[in-house]
Amino acid sequence: MVAAHVALLSFSSCIPSLSQTSHRLRFSFTRPKSFTVASMSEDPIREWILSEGKATQITGIRSIGGGCINRASRYDTDAGSFFVKTNRSVGPSMFEGEALGLSAMYETGSIRVPKPFKVGPLSTGGSYIIMEYIEFGASRGNQSALGRKLAEMHKAGKSGKGFGFDVDNTIGSTPQINTWTSDWIEFYGVHRLGYQLKLARQQYGDSLIYEKGQRLVKNMAPLFDGVVIEPCLLHGDLWSGNISSDNNGEPVILDPACYCNYVLVDGHSEAEFGMSWCAGFGGSFYNAYFEVMPKQPGFDQRMDLYMLYHYLNHYNLFGSGYRSSAMSIIDDYLRMLKA
Repeated sequence: MVAAHVALLSFSSCIPSLSQTSHRLRFSFTRPKSFTVASMSEDPIREWILSEGKATQITGIRSIGGGCINRASRYDTDAGSFFVKTNRSVGPSMFEGEALGLSAMYETGSIRVPKPFKVGPLSTGGSYIIMEYIEFGASRGNQSALGRKLAEMHKAGKSGKGFGFDVDNTIGSTPQINTWTSDWIEFYGVHRLGYQLKLARQQYGDSLIYEKGQRLVKNMAPLFDGVVIEPCLLHGDLWSGNISSDNNGEPVILDPACYCNYVLVDGHSEAEFGMSWCAGFGGSFYNAYFEVMPKQPGFDQRMDLYMLYHYLNHYNLFGSGYRSSAMSIIDDYLRMLKA
């Protein structure tokens, strides 16, 4: 089914699940933002559209779906259309993290993403984000163009701070800790794999996957021998539901979990392919990507390591159906590394 808007899906998974528990996010940044955060008013969405949005009338509002967490609506006005996501239980911090990620990707001038305009609280509780409305084309677009544009974003979005992001954010409803770290192997081991392993132990009492996973974390450094790892801006949750094309056939990506190396974050470019099992990337995608960002030694043997993070996250979000895939990856690496 062709989606109506680039940000229609608002939850990161191949399979929808039950609503997840809300989490507070930690913010410690002071840098200026290209979007604004709203103060409270009776209808802040309408108020912004009819003032800063430069519309004089709203001609229609229609629901265009949503995921397990957020509701999505299209606001049609005499100044064009806006895409609005609302959440009735979570404060603005979640959408502020999303807006920062979208802004960071937008500012690279590479692949198209919806521009965020406004984030704020709802008077009835919860929060909202207003962003650019992008009309989808009839297909997901050209795989070669997607690969090239994604690589251009990775190349343009370099960070001098190391690996992490200015704020913590979420992947689905799972918190992502994005504390700036100078070493990628440490960042990925502690704030990605290690965090998910702790969640599995806390939620399910799964000491076996925790203990084996920690053995992998402590012994995974040889997988990166001979690799030059430069922090670059990542979308971080790139699966088929977060990829589309506009009416001109240009690729569009949405719903980031950014970090410099992971969901919007600065990180290792290869980590972007952790959801490839759910993204449908073909040979033309990878060929175009590697023309811009050359393939590094050992790429193929690291792919499952980056998939492991997402399998663990799906296990923590959706239950035991994903445990065997995560455990199989861990066991294979422990045998390979003789750990």
